[in-house]
Amino acid sequence: MQKRVAILGSTGSIGSQTLEVISHFTEDFYPTYLTINSNTKLLTEQIRRFRPKGVVIQDEISTKEIRKEFGNSIEILMGEEGLEEIVQRSDVDIVVSALVGFTGLRPTIKAIEAGKKIALANKETLVVAGEIIMPLIEKYHVDLIPVDSEHSAIFQCLAGELPNKVAKIILTASGGPFRTTPKSELKHVTIDQALAHPNWKMGSKITIDSATLMNKGLEVIEAHWLFGQPVENIEVVIHPQSIIHSMVEFVDGSVKAQLGMPNMKIPIQYALTYPSRTPANYPRVNFPLLGEMTFFAPDTERFPCLRLAYEALQAGGTTPTVMNAANEIAVSKFLTGKIAFVDIPKLIEEAMSRHSSKTHPTLEDIIEADRWAREFSLNN
Repeated sequence: MQKRVAILGSTGSIGSQTLEVISHFTEDFYPTYLTINSNTKLLTEQIRRFRPKGVVIQDEISTKEIRKEFGNSIEILMGEEGLEEIVQRSDVDIVVSALVGFTGLRPTIKAIEAGKKIALANKETLVVAGEIIMPLIEKYHVDLIPVDSEHSAIFQCLAGELPNKVAKIILTASGGPFRTTPKSELKHVTIDQALAHPNWKMGSKITIDSATLMNKGLEVIEAHWLFGQPVENIEVVIHPQSIIHSMVEFVDGSVKAQLGMPNMKIPIQYALTYPSRTPANYPRVNFPLLGEMTFFAPDTERFPCLRLAYEALQAGGTTPTVMNAANEIAVSKFLTGKIAFVDIPKLIEEAMSRHSSKTHPTLEDIIEADRWAREFSLNN
């Protein structure tokens, strides 16, 4: 039976690639709803190609553009209310949560409460509210399949294994564009240099996060909630070739690794088709051509964002929420030329140090911590 998919953030990197995957499996999947912030040009192309039942748009001007183009031939909803409505509808089987940042939290919660299968690319949902999300997953018996290549790798490595036999989770990181850049030169980093990731093609926010290693820090917190491992059992290893996507070490000393070319379509397809695997013509690893794979310890002195993420996880409560919100504002400030690259972790650390964390936060506590951190970071 054809599975009906709602793609939250269809014009972003993950959303666009999800549609490309679906284009090869049209008998199996139909993109019922597409949602965007304001990229109406790409959404127009997607509507013409995939013919969704409806779309959700975040701003009024973009909504008017799509209405002018398509009239009443497609349902058009607006804002956060539209997002929360479509994920609960009976004509949706799978929700691909590919929104960037904190905005993915509420619709993901609504989708879980509606019993939908979740393909999760929005790592911030678990970073800021893992303590709320994971009990909901259990309560509503929902399949939560990670789309991040690292967490998809761990998910695959854990298939058929007992949780109490896991000794360590090892997240791999490319090291980003500044892996070998001396610390003294980081203050001169330009926006274009930071956006030039050596292995992956991603959106601007996640690309900057990869350059600061904050993306890996967010993944550490996400892994903690997804796989129930304490912070001391989650390790980060720099692997510049990005062939090993992550590993799991077991109590007997054996290690499982999931390998593949740097291609997000593989974990996207796995999330959509889970628990089965479907043949695909993606590039394969040519090991003789690859020659070697290398590994290094991360340098948290040059890249303090990774250290801050570990500290936020250890502190718990609303501290990860504040860290995430401050990071979103700091990245935005860097991309608009308001602060230097090296100021990103400084702003995050200052927000974390000024925050009075709440333990076992409610959703309202998380929303308030996020609001406070954004206001603080904007004004500092």
